[in-house]
Amino acid sequence: MKNLDKKQDGVWWAHLHGLAMLAQHGSFTAAAERLGISKAAMSQRMAELEGAVGAPLIQRTTRSVRLTELGLQLVADTRDAFEHIAQTFVQAKDAAGEPRGLIRVTAPVALARQQLVPRLPAFLQQHPGVRIQLDLSDRITSMAAEGFDLAIRHVSSAPDTHVARLLCNTRTILVASPSFVQTHGQPRQPSELSRLPCLNYPRPQSNPVWTFERMAKRPSSHPASVQVSGPFSANNSEALRDAAIAGLGVALLPDFSVQAAIQAGQLLRLLPQWHAVGVFAPSIYAVRPYAPHVPRALGLLIEHLRRSFKGGFGPT
Repeated sequence: MKNLDKKQDGVWWAHLHGLAMLAQHGSFTAAAERLGISKAAMSQRMAELEGAVGAPLIQRTTRSVRLTELGLQLVADTRDAFEHIAQTFVQAKDAAGEPRGLIRVTAPVALARQQLVPRLPAFLQQHPGVRIQLDLSDRITSMAAEGFDLAIRHVSSAPDTHVARLLCNTRTILVASPSFVQTHGQPRQPSELSRLPCLNYPRPQSNPVWTFERMAKRPSSHPASVQVSGPFSANNSEALRDAAIAGLGVALLPDFSVQAAIQAGQLLRLLPQWHAVGVFAPSIYAVRPYAPHVPRALGLLIEHLRRSFKGGFGPT
């Protein structure tokens, strides 16, 4: 730039930012409003910038404002620097002040209702500037496409395309109501389930098969698979749990769905020496997209959930 006084570096940075706003909004009025100054002040700044550069940067007509080729090049060359400054400022502001802002979260229906939602009030009370928008859905959505900041996933392994924190491990439990056990008896081996009404979580296969392994494997032990059938199936663990409590049959369910019912005596655990495999995933993760900067509120929420879920769901 010509005639550039180094003492005025900060002034010229502000003028360059004004030029970028003018390129973005296409009018002096809109750019001035964005910067919080008058239209006259905006026009004066651009005139001063053109004087410092020594060449026209803006083409003015009665109907429109356009940047010259040099003006467009100047905006393009400084765009990354201004974006970096803006990001650095946001990070500094985020680190110094109280966490605030909206966090969009997606989670499976049953897990969210039974385990996630009860853990959120304490966090929101501690951080009143933070808001959480929770989407309950059992379908796996694209976080980028749907605009989610955080996903709670009940999966076998963490996705390598995102940043994932293990919240806890989970088990699949075989249960039935006390009244059901009194009427039908308690099975001693997985093979006995074929004669009992079973409540199934629908899978692609037409004939449901449950597979079990011994908790303490013997050298000669093998997985036991049994084909099951029953009067009711549902793709929601809460619905299956309630059907089991009502005495409709035996159900395989995640420990987070049956923990409270077992403790209340509404359900009994069956075949405790056997472990069901291939039914529900063994881990719960907090997953977020990769980002150079993680908003403080989001980082604090993830840490809150990590501490809250630590240790899993207790004895069942």
